[in-house]
Amino acid sequence: MLYLEHLNLVVKNIPQALTFYQAAFPHWRIRGGGQSTWHGKPRRWLHFGDDSIYLALSDHGESDIRDNKAFQVGLSHFAFVTDELAQVTQRLKAAGFVGVQGDGAEGIRKNTYFVDSDGFEVEFVEYLTADIEKRNDY
Repeated sequence: MLYLEHLNLVVKNIPQALTFYQAAFPHWRIRGGGQSTWHGKPRRWLHFGDDSIYLALSDHGESDIRDNKAFQVGLSHFAFVTDELAQVTQRLKAAGFVGVQGDGAEGIRKNTYFVDSDGFEVEFVEYLTADIEKRNDY
């Protein structure tokens, strides 16, 4: 078996980052955390998730991430599948984040993009069919 266990995100401020991710994933918890150094720089870190997947957040970020509207190499966005897109969108909006509805595919999927407090673009997608061929028809 092979699956994604975690994403490691370097952020500027862990409590600010948690505002976004706790609104998106109210069922997740802080699994652990601590302090360490990364190449000589002190940092705080924590793991936020459930028993299967988590986000590793470290607070030693110093610069802005790539401009998602430009053409630099780097992470564009990452996505989570949900069966409650309207509720996720509502929770994030209530926490002060503005989403942009994706173009989806009529009867196949709906999606919304949000940008977290550090500039990471996060997509939330709800599939409306179990048919994998239809899900992957772009």
